[in-house]
Amino acid sequence: MGGLTDAIKHLIIINVILFIAGITGLGDTLYEYFALWFPENPNFRIWQVISHMFLHDFTGFFHILFNMYALWAFGTPLERVWGRNKFLFFYFSAGIGGALLHIASNYYFFNQGLDVITGAGLTEQRVVEILSNGQYSPDWYQLASQGTIDGFMNAFNAPAVGASGAVYGVLVAFAFMYPNAELMLIFLPVPIKAKYFVPLMIFGYDILYGLGSAGSNVAHFAHIGGALIGFIMMWYWKKNQFNQNRWN
Repeated sequence: MGGLTDAIKHLIIINVILFIAGITGLGDTLYEYFALWFPENPNFRIWQVISHMFLHDFTGFFHILFNMYALWAFGTPLERVWGRNKFLFFYFSAGIGGALLHIASNYYFFNQGLDVITGAGLTEQRVVEILSNGQYSPDWYQLASQGTIDGFMNAFNAPAVGASGAVYGVLVAFAFMYPNAELMLIFLPVPIKAKYFVPLMIFGYDILYGLGSAGSNVAHFAHIGGALIGFIMMWYWKKNQFNQNRWN
């Protein structure tokens, strides 16, 4: 893999600078303006579809450490083959795709709870007003299951951060480009070829767990969206013999 390539170096620097800013006092402000909020939330801004990729969980180091390591380990050989511009186009496309699927899944979870609550007499405007004020009614849990109400409120209140959607796209691209490269999980120290490792991780962790993750603090559908866009782009590029073209 060698040293840092140009695009990956700058992506890592920006992520690390914002992480340091977040853990040294600016975390709330960064989350308010640059995390990805639900479109019905007053904090939502259109640029958050991109800006959330540069923020990570400020309560620990694992989130940013995993993403930046994966970006370096799997993105470096891709940028060396593709060049900077093509890699950045792919990276941001996967990240935006992840953001859009995350938003779509949040609308699903939000509307599940909203339908139940408005069916009990409240208007949608009133429900959004209550949530926007950081409030909720304990009576809502009498109308539907805890999972439905938790998912409804989590969709509205929990912002998404992280480069994971883009990184998952990079993982898929790596599996396309280097299918027989052998990879290992920390808790399963057995070499697995990339063409099996990446689908296993996405299906085993994100698809199966994501289907039941309405109240989870992990944006599984952002991971799936990034991987899906990565797959579509790689399939198209491979079909059109586009892999070896460098964008200068």
